Amino acid sequence: MTDSSQFEAFMRAYQNMVYSIAMRLLGNAADAEDIAQEVFLRAYDRFAGLRDSPGAGGWLRTVARNLCLNHLARYRGRWRFFSEMGPEDENGNRGPELAAPETDAGGGSGEDEREILEAALQRLPAGQRVALVLYHFEELSYDDIAARLKVSLSKVKTDIHRARLALRRSLRTRAADLGAVPGPLPSPAKTLHPHDPP
Repeated sequence: MTDSSQFEAFMRAYQNMVYSIAMRLLGNAADAEDIAQEVFLRAYDRFAGLRDSPGAGGWLRTVARNLCLNHLARYRGRWRFFSEMGPEDENGNRGPELAAPETDAGGGSGEDEREILEAALQRLPAGQRVALVLYHFEELSYDDIAARLKVSLSKVKTDIHRARLALRRSLRTRAADLGAVPGPLPSPAKTLHPHDPP
C-alpha cells in the first residue's frame, strides 16, 4: 500500500470524528468542512509519525478543537453578544445531566437520538453551544474553557447553565412534537461521547 492510499484510509477512519467536533463547535457546515480539511492537511505533513500511532485520534481531536477555537476567536463578536444577554447565573453549579427525549414508544434508535441532539445543539446561541460542547464533549474543565475562550469563569458557568436549560427545553419540545413521553436517556456526553469510534 502506497503512502497515498494509506493516508486515504487513515483519513476515512477519522473524518467523521474530526467533522463532528468542528460542526459541534462551529455550528456551520461550510466552516466545519474547512476546519476538517485543515486538520487533515496538517495530519498529512505529520503522517509518518501518525500512521501507526495509538495517539493519532487524540492528536486529531486536539488539532480540530484548537483550530475551531482559533476560528471562533477571530469571529467572537458575532456570537459573544447573544451569550452575554440576560442576568448572570447566581450559583453556577453543575446542573443535572441532560435527559434526551425518547423518539418513540420503544425508545428510539441511538442514531435518532444522536440526530435530534445534534440538531438541538445547532439551534443554541454560539457562545452557549461552544461552552457546552467543550465541557460535555471535549471534557475540558470550567477553568480550561475560560482560559481558551478568554472569558471569566462565571461567564463559562452561566453559558453552560443556560445552554443546558435551552437544550432541555428543545429536547422536550421535540419529544412533545413526536408524541413521546420524555424520559431519562443518556446525557449528551453519553449519547455523543467524545471517545466514540470515528
